[in-house]
Amino acid sequence: MTIRTVTVELGARSYDVHIGPGARHRLAGVLAAIGARRVAVVSARPPELVPETGLPTHVMAARDGEPDKTLAQVERLCREFAGFGLTRSDAVVSVGGGTTTDTVGLAAALYHRGVAVVHLPTTLLAQVDASVGGKTAVNLPEGKNLVGAYWQPSAVLCDTDFLATLPAREWVNGYGEIARCHFIGAGDLRGLEVVEQIAASVGLKASVVAADERDGGLRHILNYGHTLGHALELTTGFALRHGEAVGVGTVFAGRLAGHLGRIGPDRVAEHEAVVASYGLQTGLPDGADADALIAVMRSDKKATSVSKSGLTFVLDGPGGVELVRDVPEPAVRAALAAMPRAAYQPQ
Repeated sequence: MTIRTVTVELGARSYDVHIGPGARHRLAGVLAAIGARRVAVVSARPPELVPETGLPTHVMAARDGEPDKTLAQVERLCREFAGFGLTRSDAVVSVGGGTTTDTVGLAAALYHRGVAVVHLPTTLLAQVDASVGGKTAVNLPEGKNLVGAYWQPSAVLCDTDFLATLPAREWVNGYGEIARCHFIGAGDLRGLEVVEQIAASVGLKASVVAADERDGGLRHILNYGHTLGHALELTTGFALRHGEAVGVGTVFAGRLAGHLGRIGPDRVAEHEAVVASYGLQTGLPDGADADALIAVMRSDKKATSVSKSGLTFVLDGPGGVELVRDVPEPAVRAALAAMPRAAYQPQ
């Protein structure tokens, strides 16, 4: 299969996202093109899956997962960069899932006030969304992605060969982000080959990032389903993975928009049908507490002007998806109460 290339157009900081089998083997050429002299590779995958860099290389072990998406890990990486003698003329490469690309991206953004980074995302979730767009962040106990920076990569290599070893749950996890793309402009991606699903999702994100790199307006649509999704991750202690939580959040966004009269019943039902078609759960986990969810949603990083009477969501409507502020809390509670419940069993 031919490798697909999507360009994120950002002027002098534009870069390519290469998608398809064997894409990781373009790494040496990418590093040569950016003029790197040495490279630190931070990998959550076995050494044999790390491609040749063509440069003096220091390989550092990482571990995917929210528990390691912390400022402590960023410090560990930066100190090891320093021990290796990494300079601003060198580069950093991440190999792993979305938590790894986020954490390594932030370390690269901070070290020497910014060193080139190339991402090799190895999960469907990371290839579809997390590795593209330049948002890097780690978590605090108070919320998801509260400490971060915008730092665009020099390239992203989405090698679909990496996906062959993913367990079923990780495939479904990635489909959570693909499902939400259905409602923000990517069209119906159901039934397409995975390379086409990834390319369409990345192409949509690239166009949005090119128009609004730093979340001044349009880029908010990429957070569709994420307000409740992030709250579910935190309140379940990350028992729900990111894409699973975003799937539920997407269903909720449709129900809330319907409750507010922004969309009709057919569009509400479409949210549940699309999410379910990817094998994702569509209900809140048993035991989900509305008070706890609302408390976390109030701290969501999109809520820059929250009043005590309302919350902020990205919602569908007659003019399409947009950021909606001051959604009344009683409406949020009513939509949560109307959500089906589901027993989530770790796989």
